[in-house]
Order: sequence, then structure tokens, then C-alpha cells
Amino acid sequence: MSSIAAGTLFLVSTPIGNLGDMSHRAIEILSSVALIIAEDTRHSRRLLDHYGITTPVSSYHEHNEAKETPRLVARLRKGDSIALISDAGTPLISDPGSRLVEAAIEANIAIVPIPGASSVMAALAASGAPLDRFTFFGFIPRKGRERAETIVEIVQSKATVVLFEAANRVVSTLGALSKAGAGERAAVVARELTKQFEEFRRGTVAGLASAYEDAAPRGEVVLVIGGAAPAALLSEPDLVRAAKAAREEGLSARDVMEHLVSDLGAARNAAYRIAHGVEE
Repeated sequence: MSSIAAGTLFLVSTPIGNLGDMSHRAIEILSSVALIIAEDTRHSRRLLDHYGITTPVSSYHEHNEAKETPRLVARLRKGDSIALISDAGTPLISDPGSRLVEAAIEANIAIVPIPGASSVMAALAASGAPLDRFTFFGFIPRKGRERAETIVEIVQSKATVVLFEAANRVVSTLGALSKAGAGERAAVVARELTKQFEEFRRGTVAGLASAYEDAAPRGEVVLVIGGAAPAALLSEPDLVRAAKAAREEGLSARDVMEHLVSDLGAARNAAYRIAHGVEE
């Protein structure tokens, strides 16, 4: 008795705005699988209807992935192929799907990516920033120590940084980065990528924070931040600004001192003086 061949889990990239960015291969896969799983089935229906894709669609999101994953893996084992799509762009990039991929790998299910649109790559490609190395942060925490530590990590990054941010929080995030010492660093606010009102606004972190202070950008936003200069080039005023920003974000004087020494290259005695001077 021959065993049934397992199905394939396809990770299908979809347009981030312009429906014309759908690939022929993506259309073929979505038309041929047994099931499409999507974060928001109502949102995805517009895309599928546009291309005449009638494959059944089921919801898969952060609130039901724990329950749905075993059921989906069981179907894959029985021979059904399934396609995972996100609301826009490449699946798993700040979207649900990691749990299913991990479970499929454990079950020895074939996983096939279908490349396509990505707001991360689109923003980086047109940013003008160096792309020999870059780091993606997704949506950064909104408050607390975790946010403070993330801001510090972005500021100390020597590679180009790309992150997502809600339009109404762009000024807050750029302002926090500026206070932490990245004010003069090159930055790009990319919004509504591939859509009618696509815009790339370039400047410095501080300059863009000021430019959007009276009117926040609209639509979906991707931020690109240039990498840090060598630590040796940081002046004492730069270190003082970085220390003040870290304190405002909730770091202790001791943690501020370690940040100045380990991440920004300050001498330990100067870091101690600056960190405790800010505290006072």
C-alpha cells in the first residue's frame, strides 16, 4: 500500500498596493492549491476576485493560529497544498505565519516561497541609503524599557535600519531617535508605496521629525535610517544628548553609562561623569 504524498505549503507574496504587481506564478499557485489562508479574508477577496481566483479562503491570524495550525498541518499531510498570503507583501514579515512554517518543517512538509512585492525592499531600494548591510526592526515597541532599548539599538546600528511605523507615531519615533543621538543621520519617510500617492521624503532624522510635526504623514509608512558613524567621531555633546535621551526613555544611570561605553565608544570615566551628570 503506497502512502499519500504530502502537500506543499506555499508562501505567496501579494501586491502592497498596485494590483499589477501580482506575478503570473503567484496567480497560478493561488488558483491551483486546495486552500488559501489569509489574515483578513475580506481584504484578500478583492485581490482574488480581480484575478478570477475561486479557491476557498480561510482566515489565519494571531488570534486563531494556535488552533488552526494543527488542522492545517493535518491537511498538508493528507496531500492538500495550501497557500499562505498576508494582507499585502511577503508573508511572515510582521505578519502571522511563523507558527505554521515551524510546524510544517517539523512535519517534513515542503515549503515553497513565491517571491513578490515587499514594502521593506521597495523602501530600501529607492531610499538612496547604503544597502550592503541593513537591519529590519518591524514595528518597534510603543513605550517602556523595551522601546528605550530598541531606540538605543537602532542608534548604535552601523548598518542601514528599516522599520515600520504607524503614521501618527512617525514624529514621536523620529524625535526619540533624534534625542538619542541620530538627529543628523540621513533618513527617508516612504509612504503609500506603489499606490497613487506614493512619496519618498528625504532629509535628516531631526529635519523630518520637524517637517511632520504640524501634519503627520498619511497612509502606510516605512522609515529608513542611515547607519551610525564610527564611535570615535562622537563628540561629548553627542554623548550628552544620547545620555539624556536614554534617561528620558527610562534607563538607569548605570545602564546609560554602559551604553555610552559599550555602544558609543566613550571612555569609562567620561561616561560615568556624563551619565550621573544627566541624572542630577
